[in-house]
Amino acid sequence: MAPPAQSQRTQSPSQPSGKGEVSDLKTQLRQLAGSRAPGVDDSKRELFKKVISYMTIGIDVSSVFGEMVMCSVTPDIVLKKMCYLYVGNYAKVNPDLALLTINFLQRDCKDQDPMIRGLALRSLCSLRVANLVEYLVGPLGLGLKDSNSYVRTVAVIGVLKLYHISASTCIDEEFPLTLKHLMLNDPDAQVVANCLTALQEIWSAEASNSEDASREREALISKPVIYYFLNRMRVFSEWAQCIVLELVGKYVPSDNNEIFDIMNLLEDRLQHANGAVVLATIKVFLHLTLSMNDVHQQVYERIKAPLLTLVSSGSPEQSYAVLSHLHLLVMRAPFIFASDYKHFYCQYNEPSYVKKLKLEMLTAVANESNTYEIVTELCEYAANVDIPIARESIRAVGKIALQQYDVNAIVDRLLQFLEMEKDYVTAEALVLVKDLLRKYPQWSHDCIAVVGSISSNNVQEPKAKAALIWMLGEYSQEMHDAPYILESLIENWDDEHSAEVRLHLVTAVMKCFFKRAPETQKALGAALSAGLADFHQDVHDRALFYYRLLQYNASVAESVVNPPKQAVSVFADTQSSEIKDRIFDEFNSLSVVYQKPSYMFTDKEHRGPFEFSDELGNLSIGAEAAENVAPALMVEANDKDLLLSTSEKEEIKGPAYNGSAYSAPLYDASSPSVSSLSMQSELAISNPISAGNASPSIFAIDDLLGLVPATAPAPLPPQVKLNSKAALDPGTFQQKWRQLSLALSQDFTISPQGVAALTTPQTLLRHMQGHSIHCIASGGQSPNFKFFFFGQKAEESSNYLVECIINTSSAKAQIKIKADDQTTSQAFSDLFQSALSKFGSS
Repeated sequence: MAPPAQSQRTQSPSQPSGKGEVSDLKTQLRQLAGSRAPGVDDSKRELFKKVISYMTIGIDVSSVFGEMVMCSVTPDIVLKKMCYLYVGNYAKVNPDLALLTINFLQRDCKDQDPMIRGLALRSLCSLRVANLVEYLVGPLGLGLKDSNSYVRTVAVIGVLKLYHISASTCIDEEFPLTLKHLMLNDPDAQVVANCLTALQEIWSAEASNSEDASREREALISKPVIYYFLNRMRVFSEWAQCIVLELVGKYVPSDNNEIFDIMNLLEDRLQHANGAVVLATIKVFLHLTLSMNDVHQQVYERIKAPLLTLVSSGSPEQSYAVLSHLHLLVMRAPFIFASDYKHFYCQYNEPSYVKKLKLEMLTAVANESNTYEIVTELCEYAANVDIPIARESIRAVGKIALQQYDVNAIVDRLLQFLEMEKDYVTAEALVLVKDLLRKYPQWSHDCIAVVGSISSNNVQEPKAKAALIWMLGEYSQEMHDAPYILESLIENWDDEHSAEVRLHLVTAVMKCFFKRAPETQKALGAALSAGLADFHQDVHDRALFYYRLLQYNASVAESVVNPPKQAVSVFADTQSSEIKDRIFDEFNSLSVVYQKPSYMFTDKEHRGPFEFSDELGNLSIGAEAAENVAPALMVEANDKDLLLSTSEKEEIKGPAYNGSAYSAPLYDASSPSVSSLSMQSELAISNPISAGNASPSIFAIDDLLGLVPATAPAPLPPQVKLNSKAALDPGTFQQKWRQLSLALSQDFTISPQGVAALTTPQTLLRHMQGHSIHCIASGGQSPNFKFFFFGQKAEESSNYLVECIINTSSAKAQIKIKADDQTTSQAFSDLFQSALSKFGSS
């Protein structure tokens, strides 16, 4: 049901109907300001509550500022708190009003009640107005010397706030030295902890500019200071203990005896009820014993029980955080946790993210003695109603098999998975069987017997279909129907949207051809022709590579495509040892939970590609677009980027023409899926001789595969003619972009000349305008650019809208097109890509 119109909505009883109600509040507050009648504080409370509620829902009540301050002259601490909340809210946005509060806040800083003194000092320091810094110095100095520990605690944090408002004032008044004295001499533990926190932050920030600050920072991790904190550890709060333990972790003991002394002092912290304290203590133990291998292993044994206890108690979120750290330790020393594998069994009521982490740990701790029990448990999870967990459990079984533990039984379990009538189970099992055959070729007979009974029509997931196709090509001699299955897949080439599957299909047909040539000859011709006409660059290039190999020498082609293979001994780890060590160094931090070093999620260049808002308002409009946009985030290529599979890239299969100079040969068959494109330019590139004088050996392979040369057709005229003087305002563009559905989404490869020319957005804007394609907005800087283009039909007011994201590092463009007339979207796309392919060449 649609919400009522704005004019029909009834107002909330707590919401003022207009300025009159705020004026009434102001009048009532003024009447109560000087009154000392009995019950006046209760009346003030009710009015203060109304003011705070109005302020909370966004109503401007700054007009009662003076009355609120006057009414706060009372010993009632509740009224004080509400007044401080009100003052702090409006002081940030209106420094002039903040000046009015200085007198009464300074007066309250000298109140007899320590609670009011502390609250007033906290509110005074929270104003964060630069021109009021001079009024903070006096109250802070008095607060640091106050007889009440609460006031001193607030004053210490106030010094840190002052440093962030005006660092020079804080240093000139020698507040850091006062904090150091308090840290070493104050009897209150919370004051000491606050001093440590403030000094660490101040001296770390000043260390780059001041040698004295650098020396003071180093003095914090000196032996006297560290032992001073260790001896007072039990009186600190849990938060303070974590701060101290973090500091202790940076200390370098002079000898092994000192290491044992520190560990003995902290031994009882391992039994603490708070998980943060336990993890901080474990970090200290691990870092202190890194150079002592035997002791380091004993530390793992010692910390195992506390961690397992924490995992089984507390909320799922806490369990996950502890499990993440336990997972890191298990990966470093799996043999120590092998006997405790049952602790990693999944409970029915655990969330999926906890189960997934436990499955990884079960895989890591598997060895000869516990493999049977672990695999049996994992097989139970394969029937789980939670499909992602069922998938993960099957993958875990495969990983254990690749570790060479009880392979015979595990292969039997995987083959049983293939016979289950669940698509996702079959898909995951196919991928694992492929990996097993790469490592254990001796199992091919048993595996292929089961795989051969699986219909390719029942396998829809790209990775699983690619695995099945790989087995069809690799073991085509043992699978009687392999050539015919591959042929049926090629006939449905245009219906296959995954480039990974098409890549495997081309390779599998080549392998099958060298083993069963008569049966595969027709299929190979169709596969090469379809591959050469494929829009995806990788598929096109592989088909072209195979075609040229066959032109050159069939024997050489066989040695390249189908050489004798050795069993794979070790599969590559997705994470380098350097990354793992970096995560271990950042133990007890988000790095462990994210399973990546902190620089990967804090440094700008590792946050990912340049992010654009869906709103065009965040991009600059017009010809000056590039001068006003925010700098793009730089993306550096890393191992993970290079390991991305084709299926993980955004790709939608497009038309036969892909902007390449290559064209496919014509396949002499009746299949409608093979495009009729010329072969002459193909031969002209691959051989220096002309097509008319081509040697008979070149055409022999074409005749063998059913590929015959054809005359080059004249280029097709554009189906869409654009208006060179088209105009569209940004508001209309944005409205249409939201309303229209996506017509096309394609990837396009930018030429090297185009990449070199794209130094600023304006260069591309001018080029596209020459092709009657206009830019409405643009943004970014090298290597990431984003553009919004539009075109308009010459004969009618029909618009085409384009979002084009270009990454010059990969020379790729992602193109999304929306159109008023979607029937001509493909024709406009051809025009757009044609214009883009010419960028930089003129």
